[in-house]
Amino acid sequence: MSEEIARVGKKAPDFKANAYVDGGFEKVSLSSHAGKWVVLCFYPGDFTFV
Repeated sequence: MSEEIARVGKKAPDFKANAYVDGGFEKVSLSSHAGKWVVLCFYPGDFTFV
């Protein structure tokens, strides 16, 4: 299984992840927001004590 790589100027590859929504965790995917504006934020070490 090969993973797609995000590229500038190209459509973002679909993914599934856990997200904190309205007081609880749920599984979300990029494809579930097709046709809508989406802002993705990623903090790789946000909750680590480094």
